[in-house]
Amino acid sequence: MPQRTSLADADCAIAQALDVVGDWWTLLIVRDTARGVHRFDALQQELGMSRKVLTERLHLLVDAGVLAREPYQDRPVRHEYRLTPRGRALLPVLIALQDWGDAWVLGEGETMATTEESSKEAARVRSLVGTRLPELELLDCNGELRDPVADTPYTVLYCFPSAYARKDAYPPGWSGIPGASGCTLESCTYRDQLAEFTAAGATVHGVSTQRPDEQRAFADKEGLRFPLLSDAALALTAALRLPTFRASGVSRLKRLTLVVDRERTVVEVLYPITDIEASVRAALAVVRGR
Repeated sequence: MPQRTSLADADCAIAQALDVVGDWWTLLIVRDTARGVHRFDALQQELGMSRKVLTERLHLLVDAGVLAREPYQDRPVRHEYRLTPRGRALLPVLIALQDWGDAWVLGEGETMATTEESSKEAARVRSLVGTRLPELELLDCNGELRDPVADTPYTVLYCFPSAYARKDAYPPGWSGIPGASGCTLESCTYRDQLAEFTAAGATVHGVSTQRPDEQRAFADKEGLRFPLLSDAALALTAALRLPTFRASGVSRLKRLTLVVDRERTVVEVLYPITDIEASVRAALAVVRGR
């Protein structure tokens, strides 16, 4: 693909980056590889683009070091496309675009940690039922990589905006963001009902985009007996296109709950959550009912 930037743009990082990813199809390819779509035919089916255009864009992304072309079959030789570290560094860009679209295109521009029941954002998130979570790992409170899906019949992943051991650690204006407050109540409610989830064959994991050390301090303070997982790198968020909002310059997950089976399939989504304690009861009812 020919270079589009002028000599005057040689030192402009925005212009140089757009030469690589400033195309509609290119960013959508990055989006879908982050979601676990790695093979040519699957990408073409997902995106609905011509084979010629897809081939061109894949070559561009491989040449730019955003994707790596890896063989998965010998006879005949076939390849799949996976994000490199350079490609994964684009995930915050995708999430920022999604956040802007949710807030300013689909919404009214308000900073929210939730949404309206009838919103297009809520419909998108609830449509995750039946989606398979791709293979990925998140850091736990001890800084060790862990699969967010446990080897139990079900895993309850409750995603929360942020929770801190100290009240003064919350971003300015936190209590004024609709849906942001209540993370401590949610975690403690899961803590208090953990035995019931375990008896129903479910593992509970809390997920936020906080650093592991922040999560560990909070977990120690509240005596949590289940792992909190850090999606600071936005791998899970990008894989499922989970909704976010920004506070103090950080992308934070909106409050939602996913129930995932052992085969990594999302079997239930609770979003938006307007009553935290009721949402915990609803998640327990799901795993008991199955």
